Amino acid sequence: MTHRKVNLPEKTCPICHRPFAWRKKWQRNWPNVVYCSERCRRSRADTKACLTNKS
Repeated sequence: MTHRKVNLPEKTCPICHRPFAWRKKWQRNWPNVVYCSERCRRSRADTKACLTNKS
């Protein structure tokens, strides 16, 4: 049995706009995964804070 990575579901990260594929560690939580990496998840908080501080 060979692994076929072409059949994995993909999503697009809203921060960097890059596609990312399903990972084994996201198996139980795939519907809730939004960001491709910890860096993008953290930068979401930075952009959100920046938007709320504008006057």
